[in-house]
Amino acid sequence: MPGRTLPTFTAAEVEAHNSAKSCYVTLGGNVYDVTDFLDAHPGGSDLVLEYAGKDIEEILKDGSSHTHSEAAYEVLDDSLVGFLASSKSAGANGKAKSSGVANGDGEYVHPRTGMSKEEDLSKDTDIDNDYKTHKFLDLNKPLLMQVWRGNFSKEFYLDQVHRPRHYKGGASAPLFGNFLEPLSKTPWWLIPLVWLPPVAYGTYISREGFETGFHEAAVWLFGFGLWSLIEYVMHRFLFHLDEWLPDNRVGITLHFLLHGVHHYLPMDKYRLVMPPTLFVALALPFWKLAHTLFAFDWYFATTVYCGGVFGYICYDLTHYFLHHQNLPLWYKQLKKYHLQHHFLDYQNGFGVTTRFWDTVFGTELVAPPMMKTQ
Repeated sequence: MPGRTLPTFTAAEVEAHNSAKSCYVTLGGNVYDVTDFLDAHPGGSDLVLEYAGKDIEEILKDGSSHTHSEAAYEVLDDSLVGFLASSKSAGANGKAKSSGVANGDGEYVHPRTGMSKEEDLSKDTDIDNDYKTHKFLDLNKPLLMQVWRGNFSKEFYLDQVHRPRHYKGGASAPLFGNFLEPLSKTPWWLIPLVWLPPVAYGTYISREGFETGFHEAAVWLFGFGLWSLIEYVMHRFLFHLDEWLPDNRVGITLHFLLHGVHHYLPMDKYRLVMPPTLFVALALPFWKLAHTLFAFDWYFATTVYCGGVFGYICYDLTHYFLHHQNLPLWYKQLKKYHLQHHFLDYQNGFGVTTRFWDTVFGTELVAPPMMKTQ
């Protein structure tokens, strides 16, 4: 995980590490990897494996078993790999309810991601330790085929892909590992360069269908405003269709390509905006939809569509700048809000250009109250 911020584990994750190949134990809210200590345990490895994946507080205090010296606790201190997640978590369609635990530095760690603040998103992941700990993806190898071949359950995949990693100072981790790699990277400036000319042209030719420029502007602004609702709906029900995601490698791999890779590596600046090829695939159905809903007037439908595409351009640029720019004062709260969607609660906070629709539909992201630990 990034920097010195240790990850959190669910009870089920800890229980899965119950063999001589990977042996985790818990004590209080801490998780320890004692695999390397098995052969060195004075009572033999079988005594440790009896408690693999379990809490060891009672056995450590059980004098009838055998007394544990201070050295035993020192071994645990050296084996700390993370923290046990709180049982409280945010609902899929409600306010955030998760509470945090404190890491070794006394900082709060959020149960879903193992992170305590926005800056943790930009701390380099210890790649080898991350793979050893989570058994998910090796950032040194092409990611897509690892997802395809990983045989991950949906529950495990969603938990892991929403624990952000950071690759080598913000570089792009390999996705395809072949000639397709460049197609997965899109610089932010390509979005206005590609899509502003078609929007301008469509707006220009549509003027013939309106009596005045004011009428066309009003319809265009209607399309522009409509985009914010489309943005919310797509982000919530397409990009985060987590509850309805098929529990198979086809569904999981498609989810990873569409949006999962962004949550897995949220500060990758070349995988933040939508590649033009993907936008075309999504834009064509919306062109059909606009001309179906407003079939009474081709010019009206085209103007609404052009306003909506301009809204999309603003969305993609806003998304990029929220991640990578020091923004004016009025945008700083929006930046903080969106980054919390990544490190605090991915099941809420779907608005990017505005949090208005989150407020309307009850998915506004609210930072949970934290209580200091002594």
